[in-house]
Amino acid sequence: MPDSLKRKIELLAPGGDVDAVKAAILAGADAIYCGLDRFNARSRAANISFENLRGIIRLAHEHECKIFITLNILISESELPALFGMLNKLVNSNIDGVIVQDLGLFYILSKYFKTLNVHASTQNTTHNAGQIRFLNVLGATRVNLSRELSLDEICALTKVARQSSVETEVFVHGSYCISFSGICYMSSVASGKSGNRGRCSQPCRDKYETTAVGKKYPLNLKDNSAFSNVAELHDAGVDSIKIEGRIKEFEYVHTVVNSWRKQLNGFYFYNTIGEDNNELYKVFNRDFSNGFLKGKIGREMYIDDPMSFSTKRLAEQNTYATPEEKIKGQMELYSEKEATRKRVEIELKKLNIEKIPLKITVSGKAGQGLEICLESPTDSWIVQSEIKLQEMEGEVFLHRIVIKKLKAIRDTGFAIKELNLDNLNNGISIPFNELNAMRSKILFLLNGSKELLKEVPIPVLKKPELVKEMPKLAILISSPEDVSFVEENSATVYFQIPDGLQNELNKCIALFRKHPDLIPWFPSVLIGNDFDAALEFLDVIQPKIIVSNNTGIAWAARERNVNWIAGPFLNLINSFSLIALKELFACSGAFISNELSKEQINGIKCPENFTLFYSIFHPIVLMTSRQCLFQQVSGCEKNIIDNACIPSCKKSSKITNLKNHSYQIEKLPGNYNCVYGNTHFLNTDIISDVPNMFSGFLIDFRDVKTQTLIPSNKVQLINRFNNLLKGESEAADQLHQIVFPTTLAQYKKGI
Repeated sequence: MPDSLKRKIELLAPGGDVDAVKAAILAGADAIYCGLDRFNARSRAANISFENLRGIIRLAHEHECKIFITLNILISESELPALFGMLNKLVNSNIDGVIVQDLGLFYILSKYFKTLNVHASTQNTTHNAGQIRFLNVLGATRVNLSRELSLDEICALTKVARQSSVETEVFVHGSYCISFSGICYMSSVASGKSGNRGRCSQPCRDKYETTAVGKKYPLNLKDNSAFSNVAELHDAGVDSIKIEGRIKEFEYVHTVVNSWRKQLNGFYFYNTIGEDNNELYKVFNRDFSNGFLKGKIGREMYIDDPMSFSTKRLAEQNTYATPEEKIKGQMELYSEKEATRKRVEIELKKLNIEKIPLKITVSGKAGQGLEICLESPTDSWIVQSEIKLQEMEGEVFLHRIVIKKLKAIRDTGFAIKELNLDNLNNGISIPFNELNAMRSKILFLLNGSKELLKEVPIPVLKKPELVKEMPKLAILISSPEDVSFVEENSATVYFQIPDGLQNELNKCIALFRKHPDLIPWFPSVLIGNDFDAALEFLDVIQPKIIVSNNTGIAWAARERNVNWIAGPFLNLINSFSLIALKELFACSGAFISNELSKEQINGIKCPENFTLFYSIFHPIVLMTSRQCLFQQVSGCEKNIIDNACIPSCKKSSKITNLKNHSYQIEKLPGNYNCVYGNTHFLNTDIISDVPNMFSGFLIDFRDVKTQTLIPSNKVQLINRFNNLLKGESEAADQLHQIVFPTTLAQYKKGI
């Protein structure tokens, strides 16, 4: 018997251009996410013009479909005026929400554009309870959970979200990233095209020199598809399921959304889960896996080919007697896809996003009021002045003034198709403020009888005070053996907390009790029990200060009145992100992102009583992955990651692509797999480029091997860095002579 009382899950579809938006609506999407010309994480997509936006919103709402606008990139300081300009338009556009990554933008929206519904992007890599609470404080009403999570982890986080009246969204179909989203810098380092700016060049999909286990595409994952997991997602309490694909064309969007709509309807009304996903294989795919969702992370999730799997699967599904039959089968698939494309294209043309035509008649003469009559195909309105028109001597250009005032209609969902001024007499006038009042009344009526919000000017921030004291040197380590060595040098010492803290908790507690001056440095990713272990660590150790690269720990620090500094992997690149952390989370200081150039750093205005830091020497983390990267590179006897992998595995290898770019792959005990740049980052220029801005600089002595040669005498190295901070003229040259090769590419290119 049909069960129409089941809780409905929103089907969220991609809309990379107008046709893709129409295709999603036609196929039954409940909501569509699309980007405008700027500030979105798919710069390669055609995207939507503001001119088309109102028509798209109107069309979607006519079909009971929502429109979300993606503003999901990091915003540089120089872009803030343009951002405010866009937000001032969006706030009056009837969109259903905006999708955001940048912490400063969250703050701007919560303070100045409160009517906009705000969703946290995939790029926020939300994977623990503290992060949900952190984002809720920032004003998020929905969070897109990390793609790496299992159903059990999703269920637990959804319960936490519901306690804060926050919705959860889960990615269910399309391209997987091999790195945790938002903390991948591979494209940024390799080509200067930052994934955090929507310009990812996908170097993970590149062809590499054949690895020891015979793989040419060692970082290439199959596509995600949770097609058979609808019931589990429903039971987990998920509010929205997201299909990836804003650079895909309309026929892809229509096919995938249509398949998912049928699957959901079968579940809602007949309690059935379809197993036939053949339609999904007919459009672009790299084969499918639900490994993360099922908690079976391993070899099965890889495919050694980034191209579409459609024709290969066709060959696997059919036993062709001859090569000719195989070619015939492929041609039949192409013909079927072309027929589908043409059929959908015909239907798309029936969906109109053109602005609603208006016929406007303006009339008036001396001694009477000015009257403006507006007629659309379905409605009509009359707006009259409260002041009578007066005769004026000399030439009066009332016709021209009225036309100018009516131009404001261009920013609505209407377009003037006919303007009749025949009944408006010459030689008469009306005060400008009365015309402005009439224009406001017209815009109010055309906006569904809703007041238009006034434009918000960009706030003027105070120039930061100069740092007068010489900046201090800090050292990051990850080995207990290094503690005594660095403590002897009277430097500030940060100790890296492992990703897999649950298994290392007792050791960490013992270490920090023995060395109370150590400052905990929390990693970007702490999932499930590891996040719970981090909370226990804070409660037991009660540190005076911490550094956190994880917003969940930031929230926990605020709740426990623990002084904290924002780490470099929180991607802080504008003033408002610093203000947000200071005002909302009692943050005392922050590391500025290493993706920024000199000019971009100089533009940032530090809040009062807030300190800034910068890492000048470190191995460059390109990506952090929940996958095992060695199965495709050097080999591993295990097919699936098990409970022993994170705490005990220690491996190292290297991959080189056909562009001769090499990357170091490291797996250290207690941590996830990481890909590092081939050489360390060393920035001695920033000391003179950006003087009196930073209170401290970091050098990273963690156990990560790259091609950079580092002297075994680290005391000498520390002295060289201290000399650099003191302003000694030869210190920079001396550092580059004893530490080489290094790179400064990110600092030179900027974000």
